[in-house]
Amino acid sequence: MAKTDVAKSPESTPSRPVDVFAAMRGEMERMFERFEHGFPRWPSLFRQGNGAIVVPELDVKESSDSIMIEAELPGVDEKEVSVTFANGMLTIKGEKKQSSEETKDNYYLSERSYGAFERVLRLPETVDDTKIEAKFDRGVLKIKAAKKPEAIKAQRKIEIKKA
Repeated sequence: MAKTDVAKSPESTPSRPVDVFAAMRGEMERMFERFEHGFPRWPSLFRQGNGAIVVPELDVKESSDSIMIEAELPGVDEKEVSVTFANGMLTIKGEKKQSSEETKDNYYLSERSYGAFERVLRLPETVDDTKIEAKFDRGVLKIKAAKKPEAIKAQRKIEIKKA
């Protein structure tokens, strides 16, 4: 009995992209879409109805001598925030507690919301763990992580010569 080759339809076989970079870009776009839909964003900082935990967004800036991290934490009390550093990991934890009561002639309204958050960042080995400072002012947490002296390299200008 002779074997016969059955031609597969184009829909049943995965087509190989002509441009590898276009395929990679498309996959990255799909990954970011999944990431954004899986993690709800600000301003709903804490647990949502579906149980998802929302983490605060951070701004991270690096200079020649330090790394600056800023987290906006509106409505969070300074006493409810903690910053720790262990094994190269900086952890920002906190809890938001809000309650309000309103009494009028014909009604009483009481609302409460609670939620915890945590954000963990790996800091580079160039950071001096004895020189990490945190300040909290008006709902903004600012963390400054100084670099080790040997990590701060002197900059010198390189002369460009004509060929």
